[in-house]
Amino acid sequence: MAEEKKRVKKPTALKRIKQSMQKNQLNSQFKSKAKTAIKNFNKSIEEKAAKETLTKQLSLIFSLIDKGVKKNIFKKNTANRMKAKYSCKV
Repeated sequence: MAEEKKRVKKPTALKRIKQSMQKNQLNSQFKSKAKTAIKNFNKSIEEKAAKETLTKQLSLIFSLIDKGVKKNIFKKNTANRMKAKYSCKV
């Protein structure tokens, strides 16, 4: 049996892997930030916070969701569904 040659990855493939790992990390950080904002919003609703506080938090959530759509982290329809869901809670 012939020994299998060990494949050496080309520099462009290594660069692509590095870029995808960095992008994956940034995307997960962004999703985490959005989830934290949503958790804070839900907590405020349970505590029956003031209407002004809720609207500020809601605008923050909307902003994060829209930025996520722009960066292709969230799909457009998913974002619209999330926005409708949280706006009904106010």
